[in-house]
Amino acid sequence: MSNLVGNSSGRQRIQQLLASIGSKPQRETAQIEAVEYDWRQPHYFSSEQLKKLDSFTTKMAQACLQRFTELYHSDFKVTIISTTQHFADQLTSSDNVKSDYCLTFGADENQVFGYVGIPAKTAIIWTTQLLGDSKSEEDYNRDLSQLEKSLLLDIASGVVEAFSSSYKNPSLRPIAKLVKGELPVKLRGDEELCKITFRVEKSGAGNPSEAYFLIFCDKLKKVTEQSIQAGANLSAKDIAKAMLGHVGKVPVTITAKLASVEINFEEITNLSVDDILVLDKKLSAPVELIIGCRTLFRGRLAKSDGRQAVVITELCSTNKT
Repeated sequence: MSNLVGNSSGRQRIQQLLASIGSKPQRETAQIEAVEYDWRQPHYFSSEQLKKLDSFTTKMAQACLQRFTELYHSDFKVTIISTTQHFADQLTSSDNVKSDYCLTFGADENQVFGYVGIPAKTAIIWTTQLLGDSKSEEDYNRDLSQLEKSLLLDIASGVVEAFSSSYKNPSLRPIAKLVKGELPVKLRGDEELCKITFRVEKSGAGNPSEAYFLIFCDKLKKVTEQSIQAGANLSAKDIAKAMLGHVGKVPVTITAKLASVEINFEEITNLSVDDILVLDKKLSAPVELIIGCRTLFRGRLAKSDGRQAVVITELCSTNKT
């Protein structure tokens, strides 16, 4: 029997097709439980790297605390609220862009790290607390005066210094003016960004404020990856571990192969819409998972959260494709 079943043969060929694969309905693959994975969010950092990033942000919060204490001559508490990853287009569409004050920082204009974002309410709290003007603090919708903008620039610059000292790179500094209502850096939309949100509380004031760092994820590699220092006295085991750590991050494409069929050139030229190709496997046959040119796993078709999936059922020890 040919592997090609055309729609021109009508009922007879359909009956032949059913006979070749069996007319009994196949049991639907059971719903597979899977960990929820949000493809709309970047996953630049692994769970281990996020732990290192948490350690860094804790040190940064302490450095911010020192800057606020020195500037205000008062006691403060600085707490990291969250560390999240975003694609740039998610942030450019946010309403916060229209109201936040932003200060870009980096080594220079060609090496931008990101920016400090200060919501309008936070800007008023910070500047009025520094001026001791409690009445002005109550109106969070007003624009800052020139004096307040100048003070806010000093405060934001101190926050940048706190990041610079924690990152151990004294060359990081503000590289643009303080702006409001616009993104201070040009973004395409597909950049991966890390948002570090922190809370600042002045002792006895009773009105905590929030601000955030928005940093390009690749600029935090120094924090999240352990580098091998040149000339360091490392053992062969340490070197092998470091090499495996880098190899483990290399992206690999896995191809799921359902089945194949061999037909002649004449049959190919006669193919048209609604023709049916009979493949060389039964419905119960496993799917092959191929990496490179090697079949390394086999599994069964499944579904997860509206997507096609494969449940691995076999590890292949031989090179079969």
